[in-house]
Amino acid sequence: MTTRGPQMAHVRVQDAMHTGILTTDPTTPLRTVAKLMADQRVHAVAVADPDHSRRPWAIITALDIASAAAEDLDIPAGQADVSQVLTVSSGDSLDHAAHLMVEHGLTHLVVVDAATGHPSGILSTLDVVAAYAEGGD
Repeated sequence: MTTRGPQMAHVRVQDAMHTGILTTDPTTPLRTVAKLMADQRVHAVAVADPDHSRRPWAIITALDIASAAAEDLDIPAGQADVSQVLTVSSGDSLDHAAHLMVEHGLTHLVVVDAATGHPSGILSTLDVVAAYAEGGD
């Protein structure tokens, strides 16, 4: 018999996510994106869809920047080998979001507002870890 830990089905994405989302244009140099991430102390920046500025089409993560640094690449954000974008609704359960992250090997999900469908924040694996830790108390 497996003992399950704290139940995450009752926790909503909106309770764990970071509100707001930093975005960049696909033409922004990757080094500029890296500076933005370092200055703002964030691990991910959305790359805006050139045709729909409210819809990200890619996510640049700290790991993507590290990969570019290892190759000494100085390319625009839109040409970087970036992480796929998966979205989750702010009203979804945190366990659903965690399953998506694991299934797709992602460290960040774009959170869309349940009412408008527009991006409203980012959920990271660290956000899931923090919520899981709080559930154990």
